[in-house]
This record gives sequence, C-alpha cells and structure tokens, in this order.
Amino acid sequence: MSSPIPASGAPGGRPAKGPWISMRRRQTFWVWTFLALPIFFYSLIRFYPTLDAFRLSLTDWDLMSEPSFIGFDNYARMFADPNFWQAFRNTFTYLILGTPVSLVVSFTIAYFLDRVRFAHTFIRALYFLPFLTTASAMAWVWRWFYQPAPTGVINSILGKIGLGQLDFLQSTTWALPSIMVTAIWAGLGFQIIIFMAGLRAIPTTYYEAARIDGLGEGAILRKITLPLLKPTTVFLVVFSSIGFLRIFDQVYNMTTNDPGGPLGSTRPLVLLIYQTAFSSYDMGYAAAQTVVLFSVLLGVSLLQLWVLRERK
Repeated sequence: MSSPIPASGAPGGRPAKGPWISMRRRQTFWVWTFLALPIFFYSLIRFYPTLDAFRLSLTDWDLMSEPSFIGFDNYARMFADPNFWQAFRNTFTYLILGTPVSLVVSFTIAYFLDRVRFAHTFIRALYFLPFLTTASAMAWVWRWFYQPAPTGVINSILGKIGLGQLDFLQSTTWALPSIMVTAIWAGLGFQIIIFMAGLRAIPTTYYEAARIDGLGEGAILRKITLPLLKPTTVFLVVFSSIGFLRIFDQVYNMTTNDPGGPLGSTRPLVLLIYQTAFSSYDMGYAAAQTVVLFSVLLGVSLLQLWVLRERK
C-alpha cells in the first residue's frame, strides 16, 4: 500500500518553493523594469550634473575655450570674496527668519481655518491661489505695491494715515524684509493645505477623550495636536528651508533695475551664481559656488531631519 501524498505536494510535507521563488523573481524583474526609466532620468538629469559641477569647479572656463584645470583656486578666491560672504549671509537670513515665520503663520491660519464650516472650501482655495500664481507675475504685483505714492498701494495707505513713506526696495534696511514677506506669502497656501491635511489625519477620538478628561484647548494643542502633527511639521520645515535657500524668482524680478538690491543687500547665493555664470561667464567659479550651495542644502536638510527625528 503506497504512502499518502502530503497536502503540500512536496516530499516530506515541506512546502513547494519553486513557484514562490519564481513569482518573487518575476515581481523583482517588473519592479526594476518600471524603475529603470526614472532612475535613468534622475541619473542623467540630476545626479550627473551635480557630480560634474564639482569637476567644473576645479577648472577655469569661460564657455569659449576648453576648461583648464586650476585645482582649488576657485574655492580660495570664493572664500576671500566679500560679495560671496554677503550673499551667504543674505541666504541664511532668508532661511533663519523666513522658515519659522512662514510655518507659524501657516499653522495658525490652518488651525483656525480647520474650524470654519461656512464657505470652508472657497476660503481654502483663496489661500492656495497665490501658490498657483507664477513667481514672476506675483513678484511684479508686489513690486507695484512697494512703489512710492501715488503709484504704490502700501505707501499710499501709509500717507493717508499720516505715516511717512518707506523706500521698500531702494533701502538697504527694508529691501530684504520686503522680499521676504513676498516669499512667505507665495508659499503660504501650500503650507496651509499640508497643515490642514495633517490636522484632518488626527483621529477625533483623541480630542473627545481629552475633553472628557477636562483638558482645555491650549492643553489639547500642546499635548495632542502638535505632537501628532510632527511628521507634517518635519516635512514642511525641510521643504520650506530648501525653498528659502534656493530663493531666486522674487529677488530677481523685484530688483530688475539693480539685481540683488541696493549694494547687494538682497542678493542670495542662487542669484550670485546666475550672475557669475551668465553675466561674467566665469563658469568654473560659478560651479564652485554651486558646490557650496549644494553642500549647504544637504547639510541643513540632514541636520533638520536629525534634530526633528522621532525619538523612541
């Protein structure tokens, strides 16, 4: 009498591994097949130019002749250039002041807008509308706002209430804050939408339990809303920081008569790189500045992710 065949169909009762391994290999093949195109795209369009910029930063190149190797002379020249350090300080001023202000304002609006029920969708769309507007159009509108009276809206209002006019874009004191306000306003709608999505993702049961325990709105905000909103906050901190470190459109379009503002008071690193490359045609020096900007972006992003990481 023959022995019964195991239910699994494999000798000794062990499960058959052949079809499972084959299926896994097929899935792996199709995964890498679909990933091949984006990997190729980012390697060719993103990663290669980034690596090639470091090679160019070691050369002297004016686009008309062949690049000549000069070692780290561009970096030595850059670190001794007062214009570079001024642009470096301006860039970090945008970052250090713009990021927290934009996050606090956007969270405050999102927090109270989330409680609005009448015309909620319409109001949310109004806040998001500036984010959809092209940067050049938005910058020129704000530039018109900042003009002297009677052309400029803001100075006209200041004059009517008896206050003196301000040279928003012609003053070394007011030019950078004026552009920063524009940049904050431009990204406000996106941050509000993301904060609102994070607020809606928090289960209402937490709030119900907290109110049953007698917690007030302030305690609920500190102990429930803000901690559970941390992943959203981390994303927006990094996203906003990268945006302020790469600020260009507002500065260039609002100071076209004098790119970089009076005495370079608003010039960020990206605008300095643009002027070095396409006004002075000093491509090797511009590449060295690009490498520094990339290092700053990478370092700031990794530092923020480390500081804001989840602590188990």
